[in-house]
Amino acid sequence: MTHDPRSALLSAALDAANRGWHVFPLRPGTKRPALHGEARCPGTGPCTGGHLKWEQRATTDAGRIRSAWSRAPFNVGIATGPSGLLVVDLDVPKDGSGPDTPSGAAAFTALCERAGHAVPATCRVRTASGGEHLYFTAPPGVRLSNTAGTLAPLVDTRAAGGYVVAAGSTTPTGTYEALSAPETVPVPPWLLTILRPAPKPHRTPPLPARGRSRRYADVALTNEARNVATAADGTRNTTLLRAARALGRLIASGDLTRTQVEQALRDAAAGNATQPQRYYDDVIRRGLDWSIAHNRGRAA
Repeated sequence: MTHDPRSALLSAALDAANRGWHVFPLRPGTKRPALHGEARCPGTGPCTGGHLKWEQRATTDAGRIRSAWSRAPFNVGIATGPSGLLVVDLDVPKDGSGPDTPSGAAAFTALCERAGHAVPATCRVRTASGGEHLYFTAPPGVRLSNTAGTLAPLVDTRAAGGYVVAAGSTTPTGTYEALSAPETVPVPPWLLTILRPAPKPHRTPPLPARGRSRRYADVALTNEARNVATAADGTRNTTLLRAARALGRLIASGDLTRTQVEQALRDAAAGNATQPQRYYDDVIRRGLDWSIAHNRGRAA
């Protein structure tokens, strides 16, 4: 690789693109995207149809890459989502951390051991800070998201919506350096199990509105009939009238028939009758007539 910074970075971008990884320029010497933001979008070129973010503009097209890197010695960003990658970011303890704070690499090694596996042999890149990036091929059809500390302290992941700095890029703290061949292996199943999004809880399809109201009506009829049947002496007439008025609303709405309600309330009142049946029939009739008359307009 040539020592000319711009040529070296262009080569790094093209090498990544040749592997099918979608790249985009980062500001020289930094990890920040060099593309314009939405507030400063000119609405021309790739953004003619609307603003495109860095993930949407990342590309494997050699012509576009050459054109972009001809302008400045941009560092190279790899959009992990479009590239079909999951990158495990093993960071190093920050300044001020305790002397016993394990590094991300140590934490990930321990995680692998607990899972009963060795650290996977895959593409590895040393980061500018001294950490490591482990590149894995993400499974098709599964959208993995970025995580921060989900696996272990100082162990993050980059997938859909994320990016990493490619080998060959340089920052004031150091250079991103390839530590192995660029071949990647699939995300190990045990790791995928941890990272795979939890399935959405199964929801029983809601009943049609009519079905829900009929179900409610049946429960209401049973409850009101029970209230009448178990009413204490001296309260049965009041309970019966209240039940008739409550159920009359459901007759007005069409969820119950008058015959259903009258029969259920007559049977309930007859269980511990202290009055002639015609007395209870009159209470039921008056209660239903009043409720139906007052609720017919609302039901309509």
